[in-house]
Parts: sequence; C-alpha cells; structure tokens
Amino acid sequence: MPDEEDEEDNAVGGGVDHTTGDGVTRLYGEPFDSGFAQAEHLHLAADLATAIAVYEEMLALAESIEDSPDVRFLRAHLLADITSVHLASTDLAGAEDTNKRSRALLDDIASAPMGPRGRQLWLEMLLRTLIAGADLLRRTGRLDEALACLDEAAVRLPEFDDPDGLRTSELGLNRVHLLMDRGEWGAAEDQASALLSTTPTTAVETIPRLLVALGLICSSTGRFDPAEDYFARAEDRFRAIGDTGGQRTLLAHRAYAAMHRGELDLAERLFAEASVFFERQRWFGDLAVCEQARAFLAGRRGDAIGAEDLLAASLARFERLGASIAAADTMLLGAQHAYDRGDIDEMKRLAQGARDVYQEREVYERCAQVDLMLARTLEDNLNRTDHGDRERESIDTALSLSLPAALALEAARYDFATAHARSQWLELADEAMQLVFRLAIRRQDQGLLFELAEHRCAGASLALDRTPPSEPVEDPASVFPSAAMKSYANHEHAEGTMTLGGVAAEAAASVGLRVAPPPKVRMSAQSGPGRVALQEYIAAAEFRYHRRIVHEEAVPFWITDDLTSRPVVQVRLVDAGDLFMTWLWAGGAQGFGTGHGPGAEVDQAVRALTDALPGAGDGAEGMRRAFDSGALAEHGSERRLARTLAEALWPEQLTAQIRQVAERAGRPLVRIQPSPRVAQVPWELLAVDDGTDVRLIDLADVVTTAPASLRSRGPAAPTTQATDTGTNTRTDTGPVVLVLDPRVPGFRADSPLGSVLGPPGSDPELLSLVRTRLDAGAVVPSIAAPAEAFRRTDLDRDWLSGVLRKGARRLMYVGHVSGAPVGGGQSEDGTLHLCCDAGATGLAEPLRTHRPLSAKDLLLGSLPLRADGEPGARIWPAPPRVALIGCESGGDLRFAESFGLATAMLYNGAELVTATRWVLPTSFAFHRLAQLAESVRPLSEAIIAVDTAHEHEDPVLSLGGWQREQLDRWRADGRIEHSPLLWAAMTSIVV
Repeated sequence: MPDEEDEEDNAVGGGVDHTTGDGVTRLYGEPFDSGFAQAEHLHLAADLATAIAVYEEMLALAESIEDSPDVRFLRAHLLADITSVHLASTDLAGAEDTNKRSRALLDDIASAPMGPRGRQLWLEMLLRTLIAGADLLRRTGRLDEALACLDEAAVRLPEFDDPDGLRTSELGLNRVHLLMDRGEWGAAEDQASALLSTTPTTAVETIPRLLVALGLICSSTGRFDPAEDYFARAEDRFRAIGDTGGQRTLLAHRAYAAMHRGELDLAERLFAEASVFFERQRWFGDLAVCEQARAFLAGRRGDAIGAEDLLAASLARFERLGASIAAADTMLLGAQHAYDRGDIDEMKRLAQGARDVYQEREVYERCAQVDLMLARTLEDNLNRTDHGDRERESIDTALSLSLPAALALEAARYDFATAHARSQWLELADEAMQLVFRLAIRRQDQGLLFELAEHRCAGASLALDRTPPSEPVEDPASVFPSAAMKSYANHEHAEGTMTLGGVAAEAAASVGLRVAPPPKVRMSAQSGPGRVALQEYIAAAEFRYHRRIVHEEAVPFWITDDLTSRPVVQVRLVDAGDLFMTWLWAGGAQGFGTGHGPGAEVDQAVRALTDALPGAGDGAEGMRRAFDSGALAEHGSERRLARTLAEALWPEQLTAQIRQVAERAGRPLVRIQPSPRVAQVPWELLAVDDGTDVRLIDLADVVTTAPASLRSRGPAAPTTQATDTGTNTRTDTGPVVLVLDPRVPGFRADSPLGSVLGPPGSDPELLSLVRTRLDAGAVVPSIAAPAEAFRRTDLDRDWLSGVLRKGARRLMYVGHVSGAPVGGGQSEDGTLHLCCDAGATGLAEPLRTHRPLSAKDLLLGSLPLRADGEPGARIWPAPPRVALIGCESGGDLRFAESFGLATAMLYNGAELVTATRWVLPTSFAFHRLAQLAESVRPLSEAIIAVDTAHEHEDPVLSLGGWQREQLDRWRADGRIEHSPLLWAAMTSIVV
C-alpha cells in the first residue's frame, strides 16, 4: 500500500476526496465514484433493490481488477454499503454475510503501508463494519455480542479524526438502541438526550434517528405528546435529506404510539399503510413487526381468524430472519390467543417456548411478561370455573408468578431521570400491582395486604449522587410487546461501557430528581433483624429478573419506642385500582385491620371534594366558585360531603375501635399516610356516624405521615428522634425565623404574587403575634418593631441559608407557594416565593425579575450546578418545627413521589411540618367574596393558631384543639369565617 507521498494516486491513501458540482465524491475514479453516488441516492429514496443491484455491479467490476490493497479496500467499502442496504431492508442473513466479508478484507490490509489519510479511511470503514455488526447482532437478539462490538468500536474511535461527528454519533446512537433493546428506558433517554445536545448539525443522518429513538422511548413509557413532537422533528429532518425510507418508517412508529394511546382505529390504519410500503420494498422485518401489531389489534376487535393468520405470518418471517427475540414476542402474543380460544395446551407450549428464548438471551423483563400473562390467565380461570379444594393452591401459584413480576415492573421506574417519566411509567405498571391486590383479597390474606401496603408506602429514596440507576423495562399493560422497538433489560450491564462519560454524562445525570428503590421495611417496630415486608417475593423478583427491588438499608415500618403517653393508630392507604387501607394500634392499645374501597366509589367521593375546593390553576374564579357554590361554604352541603367521604373512605370497624380506645385510654392519635388519590381529603372532617354529626376530629387527633424513606435523613439530619406528634426532643434554643409576606421582586402588592397579609402594620392580631415572639426570645430577622417583620425585601435564599445554618428552633413562612401540577408528576417543582431576584442561583426558572426557591433546590442544593456543590440539607438545614402557610404547601403527598416543599423540610431535618392541603383563601378573599367585615381576619386567626401550636409541647394536640373549636362554631352558627374551607386545609406532617 502506498505511503503518504503516493496518496494522491491511491484509493486508500488518496487525499483527493473532492466533491464536484454534481455532488459526486471523487475517491476511486469512474465508474465507481458516480456509482456510489447513484446507489446512495437510491438508498435514501428507499429503492433498495436497485441500490443493491448497482452495488453488486460495481463489486463484480472491482473483483475483476487485479488484486491489491487498494482494490481490497474498494471491495470492503462496497460490501459495507451493501450491508447498510441489507440492514435497511431487514435482510439480516445477507447483512451478516457482507459484513463479515467486508471485515475480512479490512483485516487483510490492516498491516499494509498507508499514509495518515489512508489510515483514516481504513479506520472509518472499520468503524462502519463494527457498528453495522453490532446493529445486526442486536436485531438477532445477541445483545452481549452486540455490546462487545460497540466496545471494540469505542476502543478504535479515538484514533479516528471525526470532524463531522458522524461516526461518534452513530456509535452513541447504537448504544442507545442497545439500551432500548435491553429495556433500560431511563438510561437510554439520558444518553439519547445528551447525545442529541452534543451531536453536531453536520451529522444529518444520525440526528433524525436520535429523535426517533427519543420518540419511541417516550411512547413506550406513556408520554405520547413529547413522543409526537420528536417524531415530527425527525420527519422534518428525514424530508430535508430526502430519506424516503425514514419517513415511511415513522408510520409504524406513530401507529405504535397510537395503539398504546388507545387509538386503535388510527393504529390499524397506520400499520396497514406502513405494511403496504414494507411489503412493496421487501422490508420483511419491518413487515413482520406490523403483522405482529395488527394481530394484536385484530384480537382486540374479535377477529380471531385474522389474528391467527397475521401471527403465523409474523412468526414465520421472524424465524426466517433469525430474529429470535422478536419471534418469541409473537409466540407470547399467540399464547394469549390460544388461551382465549380455550386451547390451554397450546397456550402453555407457546408461553414456555417464548420464556425459554427470553431466559437464554437474558431478557429477564420479558420473562416477567410471561409470568404476568400466566398469572392473569389463572385469575381469569378462577373467575370462570370452580377450583374447589384447589382454589387456594391456584391463588398461591398466581401470586408466586404475579407479585415478583409486579415488583420488578414497578422498580423499573428508578432508571428514569425525571419524576414525570417515572410517574408515567407507574401508570403503565399499575395493572400488574392491581392484579396482585385482587389476588391478596381473594386469598383473604391480611398479612400480605399489610406487607404490600408497607412496601408501597415506604417511598422512593432520594439519590444525591450523579450516577444514574439502570434497568427500566417493557410496557406490562398488555401481553403485546412493543412492536416498533423491541425492548429488554439486563442487570448485568448496569455499569461500565454502557454509560456516557465527561460533560455529556454530567448533563444527563443532573436532569431531574434522581431516586433509588425504597428501603427494606422491617415488620417489627424494634431495631435488629426480623421479617422484611414481602421478603420472599422480593428475593424471587431479584433472582428471576435481575433487578434491585429495595435499597440495602432497612427501616422499621413504624417507630413506636416513645409511644407510651397515648394510644396511636397508624393508617396507610394504597391506590391499586381500588383503595386499600391497613391500620395497626400501638401505645397501649392493640388491634389491627384492613379496609377496601371500590375504585368507582372512591373516585366519586374525591371528585365531590375536588368540586368543593378552590382549584390551584383556576385563580380568582376558582376561589369565587368555592365561596359561591362549593360544598365547604355551607354547613348542610359540607356535612353531606363529609358523610360521602366517610362512607367511601373510612371503615366503620376502625371508628368502633377508636371509640373503644377513647373510652378506656383517652383521645387517641390517628396517623394517616394517604395515597396520592386521597391526599387532599380533610380526614378530620369525616362524618363517621350515620345520622349524627360526629366527626373524626371529635374522636381523635389527626396527623399526616410521610413515607418511611424520609427516616433516612439528609446530611443535616437531627441526631435525636422526634415523637409521633413532633414533640421536640432537641434543646429549645435558637431563634424563631419569621418570613411573613415577603415582597416578591417584580410583582406589585395587588398582583398574583403580591401581598398575602395586606399593608404592614394593618393587622393588629399579627402585630401582637410578632410582639409575643419578640418578648419570648430571639427572632430573626432582627427588628425594632413588629411591623418591620412584614413585606420585607431582604429575605432571600442566601439570607435563609445563613440563619438556618446558624441554628433555629422554628421557621414560620407565610406567603406565596406555587404547587407543581399533579399531572406532571414532579412534586419537587413546588416553589416558595422569597425576595430572590432573577440572578439568584437556583434550579427553578425565573418569573420576570424573580427566581423562586423550589423543593428541588432544598433537596439538591448546588450539587447539579457545581462539581463541589453541597446538598440542600447542608445549605438549608430545617429546624425541628416548620410552618409553611401558603397555597397547597403540603400537596407533596398527591404525587407518587413525595419530594415537595413539606417533605423537603422533613428530609432536611424537620420533625414536624404544618402545611396546607389545598389553595388557601386570604382574609381579603373572605372580605371580597363573602362580604365579611374587614375587622374579621380568618387567615390571621389560622396563622396565630399554627404559631401557638408550634410553641406547644404537643403541636398536633394544640392545632387539633383549635380545629375542634372552629368545627363547633361552624356547627353552631354556620358562619363563613368558621368554614372548613380554611381551617381544614391545615395539617401537620411527620415521619
């Protein structure tokens, strides 16, 4: 092979690489240069058969030329291009043959003399064969071998000068595809997003395929709007480069999204249109995917014969192509159809055949798919037939299949970088857990229900490191596997070569709030070894599906060591289609129980409550509606609502137990951990007796509990244990921090983020509150007169950090809170509005000239912003007691992951946080909307009650006493200032 001096006359070393006006790259001379250009044009136009013919004609000519290293390189180049066309047409056998031949030719000339330019051309061709080989191995289910190919390419890549970033982006894209095929959706999304942000615009062929990959990730995890946005952007890119095949393939991807969105008619039309194109072009792999999807759709509309025909065609094509995992997917779908027509033996044969393939290929999540299908068929069979004495055995078998699989599917969410993606994934995974709860109810197994509730209520653990977890999985919501992109997971490859490095990794890892699996929950309140909730099912899930289900840390389900002064009952609620409740007594009382509310009744009751509340997004109109026609504004309608809620949500058996305990031992404490669906319920108001107006708060004090994972406190955690009512066991030293109606930069007093309490000094009751705190001890900010505490302009995040780091015994915030939208799934986006200008450092987006302080700031601190960043618990360590009096400041528990403002304060060290369940009416709202006299200030009274409670030895008892007083007044006169619209919004939250 010629050296550098001869490069101009050499095909490998030739640095000629000129492009003429007609777009033909001059590299080999004619007829090859124009032949390459023609074939590439045909490839983009999706005329693959003609492209192959052009390449093969050139290959025959190249093979007739006298052999030399240059000619071998030319033949290797032709074979590499033919491989690309074979892969595009899903001719996997043909692609394997030509790729091997290309690689052999490149290996033959590896040691031949070549100059720098020749070496670069050889390296580029080698990278192409390695990447194509990885793509081929991935499509045929040989995932470990595909990873090895990508690793080999990564080793070679630093030697290659890649000014356009094309080969780098191709390598990254193939890693993304491999992660998707392993079912590692979260890691795939991280890497695809990072790669998209760093890929140069000159990589015009890779960018649309990255967009397609992101669209598939979103549609596979229930985020259909962003999926369509990615597909639309990809379509524009494909059109710009004239890639007809890419445009047509988007039909199948959009059909897949429509199918999972429930738009089955649209999905059928798009799949049929794509099938016509794929069949005409002889793209048989893509055609088989469409046939598989259409078989599923045919089965859904009752066309059993059509479904069987399509399944048979799809399976035959996949088997001919050697696509073993895709063929197993079709077998799994066929197993469901066999069961539907009553052919149990055929169902077992196909299901076991599919599972054998998945097990062999280490596609463990698809193994879970099979196990869930078998459990569903068992449940269906139990519903249809009498199993007699063997019913318990059948239920046990169904649980042994479904519960480990459901745990694995739920745990898949921890791979995602954002709470929004995790919440959408949970919606997909919820069907599996609903099956588990139905089986537990069928078995009448209270012990299992308790352990299920404890595990699900434990809550995700906050992950403060920058290393993303791994292993998300396939959509479990139906037996039909993802047609547009086959997806699997493998725990063994969670680390190492599958992660990006450098800036891209940092960018990907810092997006969103990372969480890890929940802690193990010990079913004993005492420390030390003991049974862990669901321990045998967790062990089975981790063994079968190679996925971490729980964190290594273990926490007791409830710390009862200090509960000697009064009886306490811990109530937990879980959403799983229906609403499930468990309760357990301690503190001198004994007993337990479970409850079960039908989902439709629960939803109806919750809707009635929602209609009575001022909506967070409705502004002034929502508040007006709550006063004018809301059920909480009139005693009769409020009592009916309270009874409706009690009938749907509260078991009579628990009420009876509370009465018995109260008669013997005094007023008990009810600790309630609500599920997201019922997190806004004012439990104190429940009318627990039919025919009387006795409310739960008449019988007991009520406190809200946060997930057990918060017991693993942050770096600023207190070293002593709080009691169940937030009694401070630390020394009562340090000042009271008062943040009272701070002035928000850029917003006038009468604007949406304007004054909450009115002009400073205009409220004598609040002035008296501040005077009382000044007389009792230190107060910050330092003030000479009470009026100076209000509408200050210097209370920003840096000031707050400074005073909290010095130590405080209490924090009281009264001001604006902006809750995060529940549909977004990201409770950490809730914000406090201090005096921070837009230049303040933080993670929330500025509003005009103001940057809010978010719960994400309180949790992550400066970790995502600086290499030497600190966690939020060190920047804003919370005092033992915190009051957040603002609109829906305690809305955290409405989310599947509770990391909002109230729980952030608990994570940062608080023992008790008093917050609100819904949007609060101000005193001004009472004046304007209810024509209340200006001298009556209901919000001020509530603020004083919370302040008094936080100074009390038992703040829950104190706040509950005030709420009972308000209820008595409401029952006596029904005046609007005593309405639960304000006071029932208040709740104290503890861990």
